Amino acid sequence: MIRADVTEFYYITPIENMPSILEHGILSHTLATPLKPTSLAMAEIQERRQNKQIPGARRLHEYANLYFDAHNPMLCKIQTKNDVICVLRIDASVLDLPEVIISDHNAACNITRFLTVEQGLNLIKKDRIFAQYWTHPGDPNDEEKHKHEKCAEVLIPDKIEPRFILGAYVANEAALSNFQKLNVGLPVLIKSDIFF
Repeated sequence: MIRADVTEFYYITPIENMPSILEHGILSHTLATPLKPTSLAMAEIQERRQNKQIPGARRLHEYANLYFDAHNPMLCKIQTKNDVICVLRIDASVLDLPEVIISDHNAACNITRFLTVEQGLNLIKKDRIFAQYWTHPGDPNDEEKHKHEKCAEVLIPDKIEPRFILGAYVANEAALSNFQKLNVGLPVLIKSDIFF
């Protein structure tokens, strides 16, 4: 993958968190916890992330995390919440912030490598991360690996300032209505093809 392949990154969140996000930014788990946001995270995954130390850097929970592709296993797992979630579009210039790290798989995964921006982009396979499906009938090992690759992350220390938020995608009319009721002044579009 090269830098030009990435036009924006994605952050999946409950719509009700939007006022706080636009006030404080997208915060690391550590900084967000005192604000008590509504969470989509699974407890067992958060336990793994909480205890993960990035080699030569900080603990994983001290980073705000973004996805390369929102159409991924995480969004698939929470599809029953489509009416109340959104996908934030984040300017790709976050890659230029200091101490950004790229994980080549979901950051909680045991086989994940944590890399500089340049190393990470070079290592990530564009055709795998942007593939519409990660299923591989007959090859469960590759399917599991591809599932983790689809959730590769960009990790930004502490927080992502609101100025990097370009807009939001929602799954349907119900989510659009829920988003617009908050009157946060952010462009929002229905883009059902990235949801499940």
